[in-house]
Order: sequence, then structure tokens, then C-alpha cells
Amino acid sequence: MFAMIGWMVVFGCVFGGFAVHGDIDVFMQPFEFVIILAAGLVAFIVAYKWPVIKDVAGGLGKIFKGASYKKDVYLDVLGVLYATFRLAKAKGDLALESHVENPHESQLFGQFRTFQHDRHAVEFFCDYLRLLTLGANNPLEIEAVMDQELEDHHNEEHAIVNAIQTFAEAMPALGFVAAVLGGILTMSSITEPLEMFEGVIAAALVGTFSGILISYGLLAPIAASLQATYDVDVHCMTCIKVGLVGHMQGYAPQVSVEFARKTLASQTRPSFQEIEEMTQNLPNVI
Repeated sequence: MFAMIGWMVVFGCVFGGFAVHGDIDVFMQPFEFVIILAAGLVAFIVAYKWPVIKDVAGGLGKIFKGASYKKDVYLDVLGVLYATFRLAKAKGDLALESHVENPHESQLFGQFRTFQHDRHAVEFFCDYLRLLTLGANNPLEIEAVMDQELEDHHNEEHAIVNAIQTFAEAMPALGFVAAVLGGILTMSSITEPLEMFEGVIAAALVGTFSGILISYGLLAPIAASLQATYDVDVHCMTCIKVGLVGHMQGYAPQVSVEFARKTLASQTRPSFQEIEEMTQNLPNVI
């Protein structure tokens, strides 16, 4: 919602400011937009593979939703870490096997509905809990694997942002292409009446203007906003990773969860007292 309001303000200021002294109808140049947008979109499709294009379409939804992980979500994440580590300390890591194999039917994870519906977080957590049930017990080796997985995920997200940024950078150049085509048309019609020149030159300038506005007023902010969203969301996986490493090193559940809590950004980090209150009210799960 905030992003939509922001774009309305940007475009309202630009076109509203122009309308005070000029005729807004001059921007009705459909062929200029065909040159810029259609050419840019086809070039984008040619430049990137289908998985990236599909992820770009999916990533645009995050612009309107914003970061997925807020303070209440992190309370759920820290709660499931505590409940899981408490069960493992009491019954052993093998007690986690049934919960790991069927996380969406797990009574343990079912206490934390927000976490349970987060496919990426559940998969990440359960994959490494499964390694514990299989006997992996070297925290440094497991941490190295988690770091590599997080790095790969970061690169996938960066490819999405980079694709949008590249599209944004192409828009001004395609706007200049439209302007050059307008210049060619002008020179080829040099013997025509002056009114003909006015329309052609206006269309060429609208093409240049549109390319710059689409780039810096629309696509570049989308890329920056999406990158900021990804940067916030990555804290969840880091939080889970640190908690798991603490558990593998033999720390008490409260200590492992505190390690995980301290990795969160200050604006989304639950307080120590909030964690204490939540964990004290959690039922035991066998």
C-alpha cells in the first residue's frame, strides 16, 4: 500500500506539475511507449532465463506486502526454536524425527502457526534437524553447509534485483532510441509544414522523458525496495542458523534462543522479557 501511494505521489507531482502550464494530452503517444516498453520487455526476456523471469514476477508481490518477518513473526520463530531444543534436550535428537518428517502435521510445530505456514523457513529448519537425527554432530561442518545454502539463496535473490535494475538502466537508452527515431522522421519530412514538425518533435521528447521517468521513478525504486525487503527477510534464516549451532554446541535452549534473538535487527527483535514470558507458557510436547 505504501509503495502504491508513493508512486501515485511521484507520477502525480510530475504530470500534475506539467498540467499547470502545459497540455497533458501531449503525452498521448502510444507508439513511443511501444518502442520503449515493448522493446525493453523483449530484451529483458532474451537476457534472462525463465526461472529468473518467473521469480521477478513473484518478487514484485513483495513490493506491496513488504518484509515478511516482523516482530510477532520472530516471536513465533524463537518460540519454535525453544520448543524444539527443549524436546531434544529432554528426549534426544531422535525424538524430533516424527516432527521433521511431517512438519505440517506436527503437534510441536502446530503451536506456531505463522512459522508452520512459512515453507522456506520450515524446510530450512527441518533439513538441518534431520541431519541431527541422522547423527551429524559437528557444529562447524553444519554451519559451513548452512552458510553456503544462505549464500546461494542470497545470490538467487540478487539475480532478481539485478534483473529489474538492468531493465531500469535500459529505459533511458530506449527513450533516446525513440528520440533518435523522431529525429530521423523529422529530417525525412523537412519539406512538410511546421505543424508536422511540432508533433514529431513533441513525440520524440515524450519518448525520452518516458524512458527516464520509468527508469528512475518506477523500476529503480522497485529494485531498491525489493533489495531492502530481501535484506530484512534474510535475518530469519540467520536466526535459525545461529540457534541450531548453539543447540549443537550443547547450550541450554534458553541460551541457544538468546544467541538467535541477538542476530535480529533492533526494530524487529523481541525483548528478552517477551521471550521469557512466551517460553514459560509453552506446553510440553512428546
